[in-house]
Amino acid sequence: MHFIPEALDQYVINHTQKEPDLLQRLTRETYQKILQPRMLSGPYQGRVLSMLSKLINPKNILEIGTYTGYSALCLAEGMQKNGILHTIDINEELEMFQRKYFDLSPYGKRILQHIGDATEIIPDLDFKFDLVFIDADKPNYPAYFELIIDKMNPGGVILSDNVLWSGKVIQKIDDDDISTKALLVYNKLLVEDKRVETVLLPIRDGLTVSRVL
Repeated sequence: MHFIPEALDQYVINHTQKEPDLLQRLTRETYQKILQPRMLSGPYQGRVLSMLSKLINPKNILEIGTYTGYSALCLAEGMQKNGILHTIDINEELEMFQRKYFDLSPYGKRILQHIGDATEIIPDLDFKFDLVFIDADKPNYPAYFELIIDKMNPGGVILSDNVLWSGKVIQKIDDDDISTKALLVYNKLLVEDKRVETVLLPIRDGLTVSRVL
């Protein structure tokens, strides 16, 4: 989705660091073999995630929603040398696809996959996180926030994807549109919760950056 004119959007892309070759290969294979390839973060947002991770320089990262592993690899670029990235996805059919590209990267041994329901897995993760990326089922966004907030180090950052939901957050909502309703609750939560300070960036489908106080 473009929130600025397409020609200007292309100028932005042209003047942003290019994605590594491995991520280009991952993208091609995702489009060839995997359903819903538009779920990929994509090269521009991927470079945004990489830059934010490099600025934060996290030791422990949590990703909720792995898909084919593109965003995990972007986030891993900023991880400390002794850091670990935990990534959770409910689709076990993608596990080997993800692992193939994780192992082709310099970070393979430091990326740990968890398959299953994130609301059940997160409580068992006995770690404090410096960076969390939420990009999974939208109805559970508020629940994910409540599960991770006490597992964050002070100054840690929570990134939340798709928070503009193709502009639906400012449109009339259908009664059965639970995803948009959940995102409205979530966006209000982030801006009002005194445990975080938040800025919503109109990048692609909306990316919220929340810093834990």
